[in-house]
Amino acid sequence: MLSLPHLPPFRSTIRGPWLTSAFGAVLLVALPVITVTGLLSYIAYGPQFGQARPAEVGWLRLPSFAWPTDPSWIYRLNQGLHVTLGIVVIPLVLAKLWSVMPKLVQWPPVRSPAQALERLTVLMLVGGVLFEIVTGVLNIQYDYIFGFDFYAAHYFGAWVFIAGFLSHAAIKVPVMWRTLRQTPLSDVLRERNGAAETRPDDETAPKGISRRGALALVAGGSGLLAALTIGQTVDGPLRSTALLLPRGRTYGDGPNDFQINRTAVAAGIDPASTGDSWRMELSGTRAVGLDRAALESMEQHTAVLPIACVEGWSTTQEWTGVRLRDLAALAGVSEGTATVSSLERNGAFARATLGENQVWHPDSLLALTVNGATLSLDHGYPARVIVPGLPGVHNTKWVARIDFVGEAAR
Repeated sequence: MLSLPHLPPFRSTIRGPWLTSAFGAVLLVALPVITVTGLLSYIAYGPQFGQARPAEVGWLRLPSFAWPTDPSWIYRLNQGLHVTLGIVVIPLVLAKLWSVMPKLVQWPPVRSPAQALERLTVLMLVGGVLFEIVTGVLNIQYDYIFGFDFYAAHYFGAWVFIAGFLSHAAIKVPVMWRTLRQTPLSDVLRERNGAAETRPDDETAPKGISRRGALALVAGGSGLLAALTIGQTVDGPLRSTALLLPRGRTYGDGPNDFQINRTAVAAGIDPASTGDSWRMELSGTRAVGLDRAALESMEQHTAVLPIACVEGWSTTQEWTGVRLRDLAALAGVSEGTATVSSLERNGAFARATLGENQVWHPDSLLALTVNGATLSLDHGYPARVIVPGLPGVHNTKWVARIDFVGEAAR
């Protein structure tokens, strides 16, 4: 007769309802923040223009609205919070799973229809959160390593997690609240190592750290991950310690020494196409061609603006160039949207559509210089778009053409 393998007892004197509830309470706050900022990131990509990733999601499509340009750091805040908090909660998620491991592997796994429903919510919750963490961290560390569309997988994975989270929270939050009220946090923080939450039947179970020690261990792990992550969102000395957001610490010389997501080589830029023969085409009610000298002869505007990438890194620099609204006027358009096309040949973001509020913001630029120096090729030379609050991938580099669509100028 086939017999089941012997399952380990998972003995611990601190594993029990209180510790599980404590970890769950923190995640009950953190996970919704991570989820909401993640969904807002998809909205910021501009689904009203058909450029959200993924583009086709059926009835799961998010509501669209004009992503704000003020404050200019809004996307930087959104993605910094999403990625940093998503990494910081990893020890909490692992600790929570450890605390409930005996129940996850109990046999038989289902004893009643009600328990079957609960187990389904647990499967969606645990599977969803682990999938989101693993794919998210790998996407931060490496460029396009998946054999599938990361954006689509991460998006649909988020909805599986959301369904599991809401269902499980409805079942477990009342129990969690009662458990935490029965034992005040102040009592737990006075415990010494070896104190038990519940006495196991086997008195030989190892006596380890206290619940206070477990909380400190998890908090320390999360604090360490925060220190190794947050520097890519906050400019300053912590930039060099951001080992878990490794993309682009040095990509130029002097004023051009700041992060990029893709080099000119990775984007398939032919250096010859950015030389003296380069011309940028404008279209609206009339067509205009401009070389770099013509752009430099126009009125220049300087703005201090951030670039923020979906992977979490961001940086603030001083950009100088021609306002997009001045280029629109040159093309004979007084209001409306614009589509920016790049010389880029490799990648999914060679075109970006800008909303009306983005085109006509006074700090939206076709940048020619950064920090007083000419753009390097990796940073978009001969010209790149910089728009307040816009996701980094839509601040198009190596601009070849801008098509303005809207009311004719009078």
